[in-house]
Amino acid sequence: MSKNLERHVSSLERVRTREDLQQAVLKVRDIYDVDHVVYHSVDSHGAQYAALSYESEWVDRYLDQKYASIDPVVQGCFKRFHPLDWRGLDWQAESVREFRGEALDAGIGNQGLSIPVRGTSGQFAMFTVSARRSETDWAKFSAQYREDLLLVAHFINQKASELSDVADIKPQARLSPREMDALSLLATGYTRAQASETLKISEHTLRVYIEAARAKMGAQNTTHAVAQALSQGLIKV
Repeated sequence: MSKNLERHVSSLERVRTREDLQQAVLKVRDIYDVDHVVYHSVDSHGAQYAALSYESEWVDRYLDQKYASIDPVVQGCFKRFHPLDWRGLDWQAESVREFRGEALDAGIGNQGLSIPVRGTSGQFAMFTVSARRSETDWAKFSAQYREDLLLVAHFINQKASELSDVADIKPQARLSPREMDALSLLATGYTRAQASETLKISEHTLRVYIEAARAKMGAQNTTHAVAQALSQGLIKV
């Protein structure tokens, strides 16, 4: 076990809440000196949970544009069981090149390593580290830390699974009917424009409802708010 991994396992042992896990994910970013770290899981009922370092603007853009349907990383992880280096993916399609250009502009990084994790009862998760590095530097990084990160992914997934068993103990947020409507539409894949049109309100008013719901639940971003609302049974899809 490397010193980096030893330090992180030690910090994970102290995780007691989802906020602790969010901080643990940020610590992985700092320990391994990468730009971003993302953990995202979907259970057998479709409930999602994410702990990540992306800016909320990029997360919202990703969801609004439904980029998961064309993202080679997501598509690749669904089909594989082993770590996936972004260098081996096909980025040639025009829509994919445009998506990647936006991701680079958002600071996601040109290099990445994503690890699919499959749990019991149909649970699926992805753990990703990404950074702006040269081919040579990333090859060295991947060779040095690949095994570390594989173990970290499973440690984080295990801790997230443990926390999901006690998540309902925390007081549930009291969302207004309109706040629940807004999150429900986003959870089913509506863009902000489509959601505001369906609710017959302006996009500005929709954003007010979303931000209010995020604040009530202490969510990091819209994705986190939707995931929390789903996991707490406040909305259904």
